[in-house]
Amino acid sequence: MKRKQETLQRSSNSVVLSDVRRVYGKGAGAVVALDGISISFARGTFTAVMGPSGSGKSTFLHCAAGLDRPTSGSVAIDDQPLAGLSERKLTELRRERIGFVFQSFNLLPALTVWQNVTLPQELDGRRPHRHSVEEVLERVGLADRHKHRPGELSGGQQQRVAIARALVARPAVIFADEPTGALDTQTAADVLELLREPVRSQGQTVVMVTHDPVAASYADQVVFLADGKLAGSLVAPTAEQVAERLTHLGARSRAHGLAVAR
Repeated sequence: MKRKQETLQRSSNSVVLSDVRRVYGKGAGAVVALDGISISFARGTFTAVMGPSGSGKSTFLHCAAGLDRPTSGSVAIDDQPLAGLSERKLTELRRERIGFVFQSFNLLPALTVWQNVTLPQELDGRRPHRHSVEEVLERVGLADRHKHRPGELSGGQQQRVAIARALVARPAVIFADEPTGALDTQTAADVLELLREPVRSQGQTVVMVTHDPVAASYADQVVFLADGKLAGSLVAPTAEQVAERLTHLGARSRAHGLAVAR
């Protein structure tokens, strides 16, 4: 009964940022990477985060995922506020409720596909459920490659391993940082479909930072950043709409930079 009540009391959002600021350095040399960001990501949604170079995308992702602590403001993941958590508790939360997919794959070369996929659970002291691992490997098309090591796989296959690792624990939210940046067009499309699938089938939340308008068009919505602030959004975006908005934001950001320099 208690478990059922806790489930009913969960909010509709997987990730909530409230007035988040991240400042690097102090005094005259301080750089404001995020300037008062307030946004939430609903359960069962796929969001792309975009913006010109220097807009704060990477800092946003790191703060939202608990990889970096905001200078001020708050972040909550799956109804758990991150403020005040020790590094150990924060690490446990990331293993249990967060999945990561990065452009560089972050696979251990000495481990097999199976071992790389199950590593976070092993580190967390949990015994991976064999059927769940087999199911996820089947979904990403690597069921027959589970004994291979990363060096024996293509770039696209390595990214699929990274996605399988993120999916296997069924986290509340998956953060992806330029997951298709090093892939060819067709492989990138396959990877984006894999990221979109758990949103539809299991109600998981995906937040993806990307510079590619085509990749962003796979998302339910695109959120734009400029100069560390929110700069609008698009729902059901097309690649053309995203590219046009990015061009406008890039011109605005350059104009702002020139004004500051003067």
